[in-house]
Amino acid sequence: MSPQTFASSSGQAFAALRNALRFATYDWTREMPWSRRMVTMLGMGLQAYAIWAGVTRSLVWPVMWPTGIMLYPTILVIYYVGYSLQNAMLALELVRKSHLESEQLAARRIQETLQPTSLAPLSGYEVDAFYKPFREVGGDYFDVIDLPGERTLFAVADVSGKGMAAALLAANIQALVRSLSAAVPDVPALASQINRHLCRYTPGNRFATAVFIVLERESGAVSYVNAGHNPPIVWGPQPATFLEPTGTALGWFEDMTYDAGRLVIPPDGGLVIFTDGLPDSIPGDRPEESLCRALHPDLSRTMANLKALVDPRFNEDDVTVLLLKRAAADYPPATP
Repeated sequence: MSPQTFASSSGQAFAALRNALRFATYDWTREMPWSRRMVTMLGMGLQAYAIWAGVTRSLVWPVMWPTGIMLYPTILVIYYVGYSLQNAMLALELVRKSHLESEQLAARRIQETLQPTSLAPLSGYEVDAFYKPFREVGGDYFDVIDLPGERTLFAVADVSGKGMAAALLAANIQALVRSLSAAVPDVPALASQINRHLCRYTPGNRFATAVFIVLERESGAVSYVNAGHNPPIVWGPQPATFLEPTGTALGWFEDMTYDAGRLVIPPDGGLVIFTDGLPDSIPGDRPEESLCRALHPDLSRTMANLKALVDPRFNEDDVTVLLLKRAAADYPPATP
């Protein structure tokens, strides 16, 4: 077994043990409705009382009532009543959670249809993506959209929170990007319109960080907006460049305006966009350095290196990676 495989297996075992200890000490009745929780606690109390009565041979110590042959049948009846109450509440909770799981599974299948299942080839470029939700459904969104004029839009967003609420907002952002991308003149206008929509029609505690990048395929020039997101990295023969934020997260301030950054992806260079689940899963104090060391002229090698950085012991969020690699030599213009 290689050291890398051993480290991965050890990390998964540690994560499983940590989750087992967390679940063992978790008050699972807390997720029940208040009324069911009280009935469940009553059933548990009756069972505990019946066990205590059997040990002490007394229902109400120190008074022996009932006594004689009726004592133990009475104890069994009390225990069975408590058991029945607890079992009924657990069965109702199982039904509720089964319905919830089936809804989450359906939501995941719907979400999978919203994310690109395959990326269309770009002449002169290689594109690859990796998406791993932390739960059944995730709050990350990525997309690659062809635009007029031999341009391509790369969009990545990370919604605050997890679970169904985050997935619904991610689907909303996907619909907005798809409907607005061809109509707005540039990426700052796209970010501003999505930001206004989220500020008006989403709860105040919900927001999303995002990156919108438009690539001119023939020249390699990109125009980007980084709305409070982890800085994407452009690398190549020169040192890596981080695309720092040009505005705040979407959904914070309705009148927020976004600046556009511009640069050129050099021949044999590349671009990596990722959500915070990736650096948060990397051990150490400087995950950005680990990301830069993972970048390689070969796209598949880069993706493998980035996946290997995800440590299960620290992975507690959705992980999304979108990779773009420009060819080293000149290439013919891409057909629309």
